[in-house]
Amino acid sequence: MTRLPIFPALLVAFSLVAQETPKADGAKVATQLTLQGAIETSLKNNLQVQIAVETRDFTRAGLTIEQGAFDWNLTSSLSLSKVQDASRTQNFPGGPFSSSETTSFSRNFTLGSTKAFGWGGNLSLNYAPTYRFTKGTVNGGPESPFTTNPYDGSFSATYSQSLLKGFGRDATESRLIVARKSAQAADLAFQKAIIDLVASTESLYWDVVYAQRNLENKQQALTLAQKQLKENQIRVQVGTLAPIEVTSSEASVAQREQDIIAAEAQLLNAKDALIRALYPSSERPAGLEPTDAPSIKPLELNEAAAEKQALANRIELKSARLDLESKQVLESAANNRTLPQLDAYATYNGNAASQIPSEGLSAVNKDLTKGAYPGYTVGLQFALPIQNRAAKGTQAQARANRRQSEWSLRDLELGITLEARQAFRNVEASAKGVAAAEKTRIFREKDLEAEQKKFENGMSTNFLVLSKQNDLDTAKSSELQSQITYAKAITALEKALGHLLEARKLEVK
Repeated sequence: MTRLPIFPALLVAFSLVAQETPKADGAKVATQLTLQGAIETSLKNNLQVQIAVETRDFTRAGLTIEQGAFDWNLTSSLSLSKVQDASRTQNFPGGPFSSSETTSFSRNFTLGSTKAFGWGGNLSLNYAPTYRFTKGTVNGGPESPFTTNPYDGSFSATYSQSLLKGFGRDATESRLIVARKSAQAADLAFQKAIIDLVASTESLYWDVVYAQRNLENKQQALTLAQKQLKENQIRVQVGTLAPIEVTSSEASVAQREQDIIAAEAQLLNAKDALIRALYPSSERPAGLEPTDAPSIKPLELNEAAAEKQALANRIELKSARLDLESKQVLESAANNRTLPQLDAYATYNGNAASQIPSEGLSAVNKDLTKGAYPGYTVGLQFALPIQNRAAKGTQAQARANRRQSEWSLRDLELGITLEARQAFRNVEASAKGVAAAEKTRIFREKDLEAEQKKFENGMSTNFLVLSKQNDLDTAKSSELQSQITYAKAITALEKALGHLLEARKLEVK
């Protein structure tokens, strides 16, 4: 099966839309609705689609959150300060005291950035220009000259790399990898929701078809019963039939009328259920008239091919495989956390010469960019938890989760294989049932026709004719039920094989 692209909207590859046709006097007739039109309308209006879209978008947002752990992080600070201080000193015992007062001014600005990398490295950059000078007086005299040059600055860059614990993408990006697989699983879950909705809509559509045709059968049965009653009444009037036979015919007519009442209620309930699925919030039509009927087609695959297709195409299996892959990634990350911590780091420190006011920051930045006064540091950091029970417990949990996913996947494969087999056999049995029911209905029609001729010639009884009518009604109901069962079995098979959307010419975007 070709994998379908997923986007927020739904593009349906057909345009058979249900329409209301106005009558000549302006009144509206019931909406003519095909099966494909019902599916399209359901996909456009059903609230379950909107819920599935929001659920998918929520999961996709989780991927963006995890990607944020590897974003650049920019920091900066600016401070202005003024500090006043004083001192009194005595150069020798008994000598005069000298006093001094100083006032220091400074402006400090820092600009830094950090970046974590998926392979376990981390980069930190820091740029810090400064402006600082001091002025003061001694024994109330004039201000002293500058005691420090006002402009200075530094630049540092540090890179650290995990060598054991936290090394490699499987360990560092485990949450990101799982989030990415979760986003893929959300797309599959969205497809699964669409598949379930299509299958549900088809089932509701065929329920309406059954109820409508069942009502027609009951109306035909009533017509036959009424015809028999009229003929019996005529025969009683001419004296060729006992009056008691009229009572039996009247009872049969009453039973047929009762069947029609039940069939009408069933049809109304089936239509309401379909309308509820197609128009949950929009304007609903006055009525629906399904136009499609079940068609019997030979299967173009065997049971073994059905199993193979199901195992290759089913959304549930694809989701389960993604879940297992996520659990394997988490187990690998948990195994990594049991290792000792060993980090290597290298630092570059660039300093600038203090500059007089006339030179300003340009001279400082010139020293920093040229690396006039460089400094370097390299080293290793090592840490070893003595018992490390937290990491070992997490490792045991991750291993158990991975094994659980493996067994769940295997169990799901067995279940889907069984479902595909049963769906295939149900279609075969339903097709045979339709053929058998059709033959039975034909034979019942001929049997009733023969019994009516015998009754007209005085060679049969009213009771036998009514019995044959009942047999024909039962045969029609069985034939109709077998056709609807076949239609639903086809839907179940296509869903079990995992290509229901392709069979309905639907493309989900």
